[in-house]
Amino acid sequence: MLRDRYDPMNLFDLVPALSMELDPVLTQLDHLLDDDTLFQAVKADLARRCPRTLIDGRPSTPVEVILRLLVVKHLYHWSYEHTEQWVSDSLVLRQFCRVYAEAVPDDTTLIRWANLIQPATLHDLLSHIVELARQLKVTRGRKLRIDGTVVESNIHHPTDSSLLYDGVRVLSRTLGKAKQVLRNASELGRDACRSRTRSAKRAMMHIMETARRRGEQAEQGVQRAYQHLLAVTKATVQQAEQVAGALKEQIGRPAQRLLTTLEHYVPLVRQVIDQTLRRVLRGEPVPASEKLVSLFEPQTAIIRKGKPGKPTEFGRVVWLDEVDGGIISRYAVLSGNPDDAEQLVPSLDHHIQVFTKPPRVLAGDRKLATEANERYAQTHGVKYAVLPKGGAKSAKRVAYEQQRWFRCGCNWRAGIEGRISGLKRGHGLERCYYQGEDGMERWVGWGLIAHDLRVIAQATAA
Repeated sequence: MLRDRYDPMNLFDLVPALSMELDPVLTQLDHLLDDDTLFQAVKADLARRCPRTLIDGRPSTPVEVILRLLVVKHLYHWSYEHTEQWVSDSLVLRQFCRVYAEAVPDDTTLIRWANLIQPATLHDLLSHIVELARQLKVTRGRKLRIDGTVVESNIHHPTDSSLLYDGVRVLSRTLGKAKQVLRNASELGRDACRSRTRSAKRAMMHIMETARRRGEQAEQGVQRAYQHLLAVTKATVQQAEQVAGALKEQIGRPAQRLLTTLEHYVPLVRQVIDQTLRRVLRGEPVPASEKLVSLFEPQTAIIRKGKPGKPTEFGRVVWLDEVDGGIISRYAVLSGNPDDAEQLVPSLDHHIQVFTKPPRVLAGDRKLATEANERYAQTHGVKYAVLPKGGAKSAKRVAYEQQRWFRCGCNWRAGIEGRISGLKRGHGLERCYYQGEDGMERWVGWGLIAHDLRVIAQATAA
């Protein structure tokens, strides 16, 4: 049964000699999280766990505790294990999370609850927090700066050989489990559930060793090794399809779970086989949009931002809108490697919708500087559109960008680079450790919600 909260108590009253209390920022954050809109939004998602969650079953971890634990986790960029450990050991965090003298929920329990919260709920929570910032006059929405960054997926560096090996390893592991379910299915043959993991690993290691050499002989050796690895992978896929056919005739949840796993991974492994044949054996260029770089995070995109240290990144582009006061008013997890110039219109439209008026200053980098974007900003009431143009400039354009208001806008725009750096270091937006499309949305959403709540708490505490 889903509980709202524990009976309130003050742990500091139990140990008055310690004179412990929340610091000013946590005190303000504590008041912000008492908002009933935040509470009800999270409760509505948690109530979907089972049909009778609200009225039946054992008493659950209270909604209030779950909400505050998740905020603390992303506020300090802790893992679930560290969140459980450090909240348990701290009277201050126990009081803040409203756990009091009860047991802190296990990290696995918190994971299960956290996975129920939908991405749309996090967008709504962020919008509500921005409205709170307006009411508290932390921001007035007079300025808007926009930029994108890459949040990496939690994957290893992709190569054709490692992806083929991953496919063989995952399918062989599933076939081993299916062998226990299909004990009486002797018609499949002896090799139906055979594991080819060792053969695939030897072939992958041989490719890596041969690729370090130079010359035509080494290139031919790589081609032969890839042919062998492809043969092993194709044989494993054939086994998986044969076993999947047998699992369809079985009754029971274990067989259906294994069948779902095979139906998920077999098409992905076939895609890896196809792109390896095209790229390695036939020498065809494969567009980035058609490449699969991970079997476990298939939504991962190949993104080239031109950074000296990281010319190519593997993850998702996240677009951020920041208003004055340091508040992130909107975020969007984009698909593929989109053109930055296309993101100005939705950012400006959202700002006008939230603040009921256009920003006085709209600032972006050179990728946003198009005639269409400048015209759109001017026609929608933006007084100062700070979009520096790249490449060769006319004398008129140089004079335009040398105006004092333009240079001040450029200096203010540069602050979003520091904001992104702080989000990556402080709230974990460097790399996403949640799984799947919704996992990326949750990771980014909770990080930005924690950031905005901290900014509001710091401003009101000051």
